Amino acid sequence: MTTTLAIRCGTLIDGNGGEPLRHATVVIQDATIVAVQPNGEIPRDATVIDASGMTVMPGMIDCHVHLAVSNLSLEQRLLTPYSLTIAQALANAHTTLEAGFTSVRDAHGTPRGVKMAIERGLFPGPRLRIAVGALSQTGGHGDTTMPNGANIRVLGPEHPHTIVDGVDQVRKGARELLRAGADVIKIYSSGGVVSPNDEPGVTGFTPEEISAIVYEAHAAGKTVMAHAQARQGILNAVLCGVESIEHGVYLDEEVVAAMKARGTFLVPTLVAPLWLLRRAKQEPGSVPPYAVRKAQAVKEAHLASFRLAVESGVKIAMGTDTGVGPHGSNAEELRLMVEGGMTPMQAIVAATRTAAECVRIDRLTGTLEPGKRADLLAVDGDPLDDVAVLQQRERLALIMQEGRIVKSTLGATVDERGQVRA
Repeated sequence: MTTTLAIRCGTLIDGNGGEPLRHATVVIQDATIVAVQPNGEIPRDATVIDASGMTVMPGMIDCHVHLAVSNLSLEQRLLTPYSLTIAQALANAHTTLEAGFTSVRDAHGTPRGVKMAIERGLFPGPRLRIAVGALSQTGGHGDTTMPNGANIRVLGPEHPHTIVDGVDQVRKGARELLRAGADVIKIYSSGGVVSPNDEPGVTGFTPEEISAIVYEAHAAGKTVMAHAQARQGILNAVLCGVESIEHGVYLDEEVVAAMKARGTFLVPTLVAPLWLLRRAKQEPGSVPPYAVRKAQAVKEAHLASFRLAVESGVKIAMGTDTGVGPHGSNAEELRLMVEGGMTPMQAIVAATRTAAECVRIDRLTGTLEPGKRADLLAVDGDPLDDVAVLQQRERLALIMQEGRIVKSTLGATVDERGQVRA
């Protein structure tokens, strides 16, 4: 029997960026939104959830997380069995969902089995799109070989070898990631902050190598995301057809123009270097000195590049690099985006509609309109007045994913599957 739910809203932000609606009603059947009633009309026999004192908005989407990464020191990582890492990834997924993020893109480290376990309802978590691993050149950002020759990388059938050089190797690496279940191919087209062997301004992979990876991804109907901090590494990725630039620390007018011309997304992760510096201060020794130095060095350029992208109209999708910072803290990125030049509505759209487009799940979610899955939040407060309210999990009065209630303080009665009882 189909149950009809009607969510009575105080303010409705639908994710499209237009004026919010007052006193609208969202009508849901099973997992799908079937109507948005601007006049607040409630269908006969509907079960009503009263969020009339709340702001209702789409569930948020983080385009760059690492569920299998926790903010552990190098020593702690070496002492953690891989099986425990997977258990922590599932716990981190639950924490992320309870922070209001109903979908995420995992940017490497999380294997296909975690995604399958969540899809099958064995564990709660956001809708997942995964990279599985990330392709890096020897000595690049993804090469975890330490100066003494030790390597902390886990290899196995679910984690292909991803240190690749030359067109033939990168082509094979991309194919092996696709075989392992990757929804997106991630590459390192520049150096970075936490890697031991390079600098953020260093270019990685040649255009020929990137083009071969992009070809393999597109042939399989997938996209490519590029960790790209260096100017030339960003430009190479954009010109070769990569769909999203992660971090984008050193942008300039030429790079921004190329991104706009091709519709390339920027996933800025402004919070990532801040969390590295916080961890270094709170837990001395937890962050290597070279990473602290580089995090300090990129801060100002990172924010300046973000401002340039906002002012120039680049498509910006919200992402955090969570795993560098604690899982569940994702919504802090929206506050930083507003401080960096976005309006609160622009930041919300970046975390909903634009993020869904970036991750290619916009046919499913990202906005509240008929035909979309019922992924939504009811917030005790006005994020258009203060977007930081989304950081306060106790202010998330309702979290719904695919029509199932994950959390509610609104008096709705649910069964063990999260379905509302009529």
